[in-house]
Amino acid sequence: MPQIYGHGTKGTAGAPPPKAWARYPKPLNNVSPMDTAPDEDHVRQRKIFTPAFSDRALKQQEPLFLKYINKLVDLLKKSTDENPDRKIDLVRVYNFTTFDIMGDLTFGESLHMLDNAEYDPWVSAIPVSVKYGSMLRLLAMYPYLLRLWKTFAPPSFGKASFNHFNHSVTRVTKRLEKGRQSEGIDLWDLVLSQKEGQGLSRSEMDSHAAVFMIAGTETTATLVSGLTYLLLANPDCMKKVCEEVRGAFETEANMDMEEVAALSYLSACIKEALRLYPPAPIGFPRLTPEIGSTVNGSFIPPGTILSIPTQVLQTSPQHFTRSTEFLPQRWLGDPEFADDKRYCVQPFSVGSRDCIGKK
Repeated sequence: MPQIYGHGTKGTAGAPPPKAWARYPKPLNNVSPMDTAPDEDHVRQRKIFTPAFSDRALKQQEPLFLKYINKLVDLLKKSTDENPDRKIDLVRVYNFTTFDIMGDLTFGESLHMLDNAEYDPWVSAIPVSVKYGSMLRLLAMYPYLLRLWKTFAPPSFGKASFNHFNHSVTRVTKRLEKGRQSEGIDLWDLVLSQKEGQGLSRSEMDSHAAVFMIAGTETTATLVSGLTYLLLANPDCMKKVCEEVRGAFETEANMDMEEVAALSYLSACIKEALRLYPPAPIGFPRLTPEIGSTVNGSFIPPGTILSIPTQVLQTSPQHFTRSTEFLPQRWLGDPEFADDKRYCVQPFSVGSRDCIGKK
């Protein structure tokens, strides 16, 4: 994987394959955020946002996370107190939580979905926008079909993406009107603190806002939904993780990010969920350059599309013992799994363009 998505292998023929730019959709304003920006723009943009995702920043943001986690717990308690037999759509409430958090972190303003127990109209449009983008990426592999699609597809197919981007623009405008904030830290404080000429253009701000409201929300909710399902489907694992959490803390007030992160069995469960249920299961396309690339000792000719689907890599029996089973003990030194290739678990990709929000 590092030979495709990392810096390549020194001393071999060819060069590391850059992104296959034609396979990635352009924002509606045609200005790329860091995930699809050219290398020189990517370095500048990532440098601006990296401090927001550091250990120090996450600790500073802990009260914000706790605020919405407590709202989630209160919503669940209220629902079950009112009716112990009520069925709760956990995917839905996890999405409420992550979107409220990211709305506050990105724009200094909650979407109030946990308060209202319903989707914000903006958020309702995002899954449709994601599906539309996925369809376009598939069609991009067949230029003739893509041209037909663009010619005959009804305008409604692109409406969700248009609405999502416009919502993002509106939120950025409102946030910029507030200026630097004296309390709390959100992403735009970092943007606004840059020296003149070193920050983001307004178009880059809009593009990043649209990306953050997808990349930091639905993906996290997807992982937590998958983890919840896997624990419920494996009651022995659920029992162990509950015992670990409840044995480590006398009250909820004693819990903080560092203490929770130190829980070994919980961490193993999260890693195993990321292995089996990665939020981005696909492979991100790269294109070999004019001099070709060398991957795993094999020379790949110029102009070849390369990718490694994350879920295939992480569930292959060539890499993992009992590869499709949820077995957190594989991360805890169990000798049965001594031959597992744990380095193959790369849900956030690798290299200079790995996920900035992985922490």
